[in-house]
Amino acid sequence: MRLFVHELKAQQRLFWRSRELAFFTFALPIILYFLLGSVYGDDEVDGIAGADYLLAGMLGYGAASTAFAGLAIMLVVRREAGILKRLRATPLPASTYLAAVLTSITLVFALEAVVMIAIGHFGFDTDLPDRFVSLALALLLGTASFAALGVGLSGLVRSAEGASAVVNAIYLPVSFISGAFFSPESFPAFLEAIANVLPLTYFIELVRDVMLHGSQIWDEPTAVAVVAAWGAAGLVAALRSFRWEPRER
Repeated sequence: MRLFVHELKAQQRLFWRSRELAFFTFALPIILYFLLGSVYGDDEVDGIAGADYLLAGMLGYGAASTAFAGLAIMLVVRREAGILKRLRATPLPASTYLAAVLTSITLVFALEAVVMIAIGHFGFDTDLPDRFVSLALALLLGTASFAALGVGLSGLVRSAEGASAVVNAIYLPVSFISGAFFSPESFPAFLEAIANVLPLTYFIELVRDVMLHGSQIWDEPTAVAVVAAWGAAGLVAALRSFRWEPRER
């Protein structure tokens, strides 16, 4: 436990000292929510106040940005720089290191979610969620699933130079198609078909149902099952493809 706490503190320091990582995975979702909320926060989307509807979507985008994209890029960069290889030669157990990295990412997203909810409440008059426990469990489920997918993807990306391009090419289109920024009701049929299999679609729906309709997380078994299934698939990919040593060029 002492090693874990020490490594967790180290991971937090590394995250906040990396300006690029802190901006794109922590600050950018908050900035986008503020900007988009200022533009159409007073409108209605599917009969719901725009700021409320957008908040749930941006929490989904934040989870994908932080737990999936940020984690995948960070692991690839550390692997190709030889950091992960050198860590294997230290007394720090691999499981402790990975647990600290994942916990650090979870704490970052938790803070990000609190900031966005606070901006929504004080800046756009959104209601505070009533189902705090269900919301926390939903956000934790999404973070864990996207983190597993991020670790799995990191093993497939071959170079640090291509990490940002590959990850952004995946999660940015997924965020749009999943309805993180606006309602997908007007999407053409082929985009709706794609959205119906994406984990972010179901995660955003789960968060919206909990925050806007007062649902408990156990009232949404389909969304929970789909998000969890994608997380399990990411875990399998992580176990099979994750590498500690740089890839041979």
